[in-house]
Amino acid sequence: MNNLRQQFIAFSVSAGVLRFGEFTTKAGRLSPYFFNAGLFHDGATLAQLAQFYAQTLIDSGIEFDMLFGPAYKGITLASATAVALAGKGHNTSFAYNRKEAKDHGEGGTIVGAKLAGKVVIIDDVISAGTSVRESVDMIRAAGAEPCAVLIALDRMERSGKDGELSPSSAVQQVSEEFNIPVVSIGNLEDLFTYLNAAGADPAMAQYKDAVSAYRTRYGV
Repeated sequence: MNNLRQQFIAFSVSAGVLRFGEFTTKAGRLSPYFFNAGLFHDGATLAQLAQFYAQTLIDSGIEFDMLFGPAYKGITLASATAVALAGKGHNTSFAYNRKEAKDHGEGGTIVGAKLAGKVVIIDDVISAGTSVRESVDMIRAAGAEPCAVLIALDRMERSGKDGELSPSSAVQQVSEEFNIPVVSIGNLEDLFTYLNAAGADPAMAQYKDAVSAYRTRYGV
């Protein structure tokens, strides 16, 4: 596989981060797959994940000055991506937030570089968009400009309850609300392509119909 997006899906499967079966999502849906970025928890897989984030950001052509990682998963993702970008000749500063303000030492809720210029928000996925909204508020309050959101996987599914599904996904809603691009390393279409690929693990093919049905029911 020489397609970066397909490489990412294959990597996520091999790392056990992208799993297939029956999983109840935060929205209460029964999903045939589940993506848990918290399982990128050793040095080798985190280093490889950061390479995917960094290359995807570079390939996007988005102009940016620094990275921001919302607590908690975004902290590791932003710092690791900054390291990967430096290795590719793009030395970039980063910052992240605390959940609770610190009243001693440097104080405040922001740790790392001062928020300034064009800021890329880095996270694993966008579910309800709450984390992004909080990040945008913090970045703007500091006088900086949120210029993009970079995530690992876009599930490409509509939000809401069955019978009352929204016309767009959480990712689309965030992009429209803040007028900024949301860039993903991979998405549901890439996952489906992986399952359909001739070179895919035959054990994966059994999930193709379930993923297709889920996409038909909830996809955008």
